[in-house]
Amino acid sequence: MNYKLAKLALIVAASATGATTAFAHQDYSEAQTAHWISHVSEAGGQPTATQLSPYGYASPGVATREIKIDSGTRFLNVKQLETVRIDAGGKSTIWTFDTLGTTPFPLSNVVAGADGVTVYVSESPDRLGS
Repeated sequence: MNYKLAKLALIVAASATGATTAFAHQDYSEAQTAHWISHVSEAGGQPTATQLSPYGYASPGVATREIKIDSGTRFLNVKQLETVRIDAGGKSTIWTFDTLGTTPFPLSNVVAGADGVTVYVSESPDRLGS
């Protein structure tokens, strides 16, 4: 009887270990979008505004650098997950470029008064392996 109980306990323990290791995985898709999409689709509620924002979000955090946008500015180079302070048209915004990819986009999509400026986003080493 004790032998059967010990065997059953071993099977239950092995099953539990296998179930928990299923959550530890590596995503090898382009820009890890499949990884992000799987976590959003597994979430029980509605996606947050941050998750839905393709260009990133206004951040209460500390900027790593300050960028002044003036009439001669035509482009802005940033990295994914970089947080910068952007000064444009007498106003400033701290923005985190938590983008879904590296497609260029108009800065005016996130900062009013930044017309004619294109944002170029490069891969962040921080995003690789997340």
